[in-house]
This record gives sequence, C-alpha cells and structure tokens, in this order.
Amino acid sequence: MILVGQRFIPTRGKFAGAVKGTSIASVVSRRLLPYELKQKVLPTVTSFKSLILLRIKFTRSLGVFVGRAIPGVGWILLAADVSTIIYRSINAYNSLVAQEDRL
Repeated sequence: MILVGQRFIPTRGKFAGAVKGTSIASVVSRRLLPYELKQKVLPTVTSFKSLILLRIKFTRSLGVFVGRAIPGVGWILLAADVSTIIYRSINAYNSLVAQEDRL
C-alpha cells in the first residue's frame, strides 16, 4: 500500500506549489470512485511535509480522498505489523530463557 501510494506517474502540469507527480492509487481510485459530495468535507494530506506543517486540504471527491489516504493506511498497517512481531518475539524469547535473562 505504501508503494502504490507513491508518486511514480508524471503529470502534465501543476501549479507552482503543488507536489510533483501522481500515484497509482490516486489514478485508480479516481476512476473507480467518481462520487462527489456537496461540500468539501473530506480531509486530505498531499505529502509528508504537508502533514508535518498541518497543511490539510479538503476535497469533495471520494476517489481523491481514498487515493491520498492509501499511503497513510499502509504506514499504519506496517507499524502495527512491526509492533506485533516485536511483542511476539520478546514473548517467545522470554519463554525460552531463564528468569534472570528475560527482557
């Protein structure tokens, strides 16, 4: 999910302050989810820098929202998997060693 959300596809033209390129997730989600809401209520973040600076842009397109949310969901899943692996590894290690060697 993280790689699908990276900006690999070049774009024709964007405004001066825009992030260059677009992702596979963005292109596919815009085609599969062409639904729009009446008002701009869906929060999106276009890059890690805009997340740090809290530059949140609102959109009304469901496809844009899903396409921009996919990398964030991928990072959350990766963090959850890493923490689960670490927790289970420590528990397995502690069950094998003596009491004084446990973590």
